[in-house]
Amino acid sequence: MARKMVYGINDTPPFFITLLSGAQHVLTLFGSTTLVPLIFGPAMGMDALQIASLISCVYFGMGVATLIQTSKKLGSGLPIVQGSSFSFIPSVMTVIALYKASGPETVMQYMGGGLIAGGIILSVIGYSRIVGVIRRVITPVVIGPVIMAIGFSLAGTAVQGNAANYWPASLGVVVLIFLFSLVLKNKYINIFAILLAIVITYCVCLWLSLRGTFTPEHPAYINLARVTEAPWLRDVRNVILPWGMPKFSLMAFAAMIAGFFATMIESIGDYHSVSYASGVDDPDSETISRGIGAEGMCCALSGVFGSVGTTSYTENIGLIGLTGVSSRVVVRTGAVILILMSFVGKLSALIATMPSPIIGGAYIALFGTIGAMGIQVLMRADMSSQRNILIIGFAFLMALGLPGWVEANQSLFMNETQSQLMHTLGGMVWAVLKTPMAVAGVCAAVCDSLIPGTDEERGINVKPRGI
Repeated sequence: MARKMVYGINDTPPFFITLLSGAQHVLTLFGSTTLVPLIFGPAMGMDALQIASLISCVYFGMGVATLIQTSKKLGSGLPIVQGSSFSFIPSVMTVIALYKASGPETVMQYMGGGLIAGGIILSVIGYSRIVGVIRRVITPVVIGPVIMAIGFSLAGTAVQGNAANYWPASLGVVVLIFLFSLVLKNKYINIFAILLAIVITYCVCLWLSLRGTFTPEHPAYINLARVTEAPWLRDVRNVILPWGMPKFSLMAFAAMIAGFFATMIESIGDYHSVSYASGVDDPDSETISRGIGAEGMCCALSGVFGSVGTTSYTENIGLIGLTGVSSRVVVRTGAVILILMSFVGKLSALIATMPSPIIGGAYIALFGTIGAMGIQVLMRADMSSQRNILIIGFAFLMALGLPGWVEANQSLFMNETQSQLMHTLGGMVWAVLKTPMAVAGVCAAVCDSLIPGTDEERGINVKPRGI
């Protein structure tokens, strides 16, 4: 059974409770939302001040997106937080690989163009109610492998790209996350487990850096010089198109489409989960359509704001289940706090000093959890069915194996002997097939739609077993 609500969706708690509960939502999403720009910034060659600017853009974009999503006219009206999406990481990494040589501003312009174009399409799919038809194709048998592919395909980014730079710091983060989330039985410590683990490890690395144990060449060294240089307040003129005018490329668009597909199916599941956690009926087609439409609009606006792709946050759904506070007003208050935070320049600059080993430790815990959540989604389907086992195994194996082969054989998809049209189309196919969650989604959706199976077997209209 869902937890008894202390404050329901339409309730307005006293001001002090509203403020603290809203801040708690911000603290819950803070770690995950901050980690996404901390992945993209170094990958595209940004310096510390540019990463700080990207973090500010992300906070602003996610705050605006949450306000839109919680609107009963524009969005689902559910108390669901929007944050930076891990589903876009493989897609954006493809865009970075394509345009990194031109500099980080150029990468952000192409990413912005992809978000605007894909966001408009997703918005049309939602507001036109086409998503009602798509729901029959997007079953737990499809959603599960896609989410598993998102999490587990990022193992290299977590380990080789970050954690392996200095294992003591990264493993320290992992140990603290396990301690705070699983061993200590305190609901507030449990809620802020990731944030506490990162802050404690950061303070230790900062102390070792200040006393000279860690030198500037050390992977865990922290240099606060950039924080001193950063302004206290961000210039409001940089809110719109901070990286320049968006650039549109069919290859970048094709790579981003895979991310939109993943976030759409992830969000449909989240709308059901947040309704269950809030003690209300499952969302109807109208609610889901507005939610997906709003998500597309928010992604397009993120492209304008110089931010990253947005999606609903499962962590905050869990917070509702833990606290019994599902008030829409509380979530919207959290969104306003996030927007105000985006204008504090030194806060973003401080976050941008986070050493890669600490980030790697958080990635190990978060990416593994995301992959495991895909397994949790599969619990809605009949996993004793040989049909489902074969489909899921095939889709997940292809998601792990095919993208590497596709990336290594780029010349099979596009080369100088092709016409411009075929070169562009080949590049689009290449961008999609080198994205693990796109491969998982396509393989699972095709097999699940063509191979006969009952609704119960496929997990259609099966309620979640808990939050």
